Amino acid sequence: MWKMMNPLHKKRQNKFKRKHFILLFVSIVTGFIIGYAYNLARDDKQFDSNYLEQEDIYRTELIEQQEKNKELLDELNALKAQIREYEKSFTENTNDYKELAQEAEKLRLILGELPAHGEGIRVTLKDGHYNPKSTNPNDYIVHESHIFMVINELKISGAEAIAINGHRLKPNSYIHCNGPVITVDGKQYPAPFEIEAIGNSETLISSLKIAGGVFDQLLNDSIIVIIQALDNIEMPSINS
Repeated sequence: MWKMMNPLHKKRQNKFKRKHFILLFVSIVTGFIIGYAYNLARDDKQFDSNYLEQEDIYRTELIEQQEKNKELLDELNALKAQIREYEKSFTENTNDYKELAQEAEKLRLILGELPAHGEGIRVTLKDGHYNPKSTNPNDYIVHESHIFMVINELKISGAEAIAINGHRLKPNSYIHCNGPVITVDGKQYPAPFEIEAIGNSETLISSLKIAGGVFDQLLNDSIIVIIQALDNIEMPSINS
């Protein structure tokens, strides 16, 4: 009797184990699915939180940039208003500006930074004729002192530009006499010496020929002086 029932008992026991295993497997799979769904939901929630946080950052940066743009726009408008004030002031002071521009132009001409042209005069200085009664030839040749007399008088009389034998003088030009030649800024020039000056020719000539002035002094030193009025004289800049 026991032997007949034993196989049946084993069969039921095996069936029970198989159902138990299936149930266990289903429970594990279900648990895995629930856990995965939970993690996915948690990730979605975290993603939404990060997205909202980043959105708040962008919104804050946008507001800050808009405020900066407003400040820059206000500054730009202020600068435009300042420019309009300058333009208005410039328009009101056009005459003053013209006078300053003319004065600056005159200074550049005196400095030799600009080419010069216009009416003027030419003063030619030559050695005097030989005098057998004089034992000293220096008594009738042109010296640097004679040239300085002419140049200084021309400057005082308003000459805009002066040249010696075509050499444009600078404010710091130096002139040195060495026998029959003169040295101007390191360059030698032989006689006769031609001094050209741009300016009002009538004024320049009158200043040289004033009684007891430069012209009379040169004649007293036996120097031959020729003064010519010229309609147009052209001089290059000192940088040419």
